Amino acid sequence: MNKEKYNLLSKEILDAAIAVHREMGPGLLESVYEHCLMKEFELRGIYAQNQVAVQLIYKGFDLNKDYRIDILVEDEIIIELKAVEVVLPVHEAQIISHLKLTDKRLGFLINFNVPLLKQGFRRFVNNF
Repeated sequence: MNKEKYNLLSKEILDAAIAVHREMGPGLLESVYEHCLMKEFELRGIYAQNQVAVQLIYKGFDLNKDYRIDILVEDEIIIELKAVEVVLPVHEAQIISHLKLTDKRLGFLINFNVPLLKQGFRRFVNNF
């Protein structure tokens, strides 16, 4: 995926998340935002999958441990959703781990429990 496509899709993801936040407001369960965001992507014609399993492979061995990506957009961009008072380093480690384990380039950590969604929207780029 080229840079222009990443930028366009990133804007669509932010716009969709803002639409969900405006409609639902802060203070709900993470799963509520996940389902609403999936519907918003569908309405916009954006291909997305939720609760995507990621295998842990170490030195070529499958360690039989699956991690879950909240939402994978267009098979390229990882979205990790939160509905928390404060985003902690462990939440950031989660998105960084998902990017590294899947060898994806771009991810977003979105915390819906904020007054304005832009305050809860963080971009992560895989430079590993």
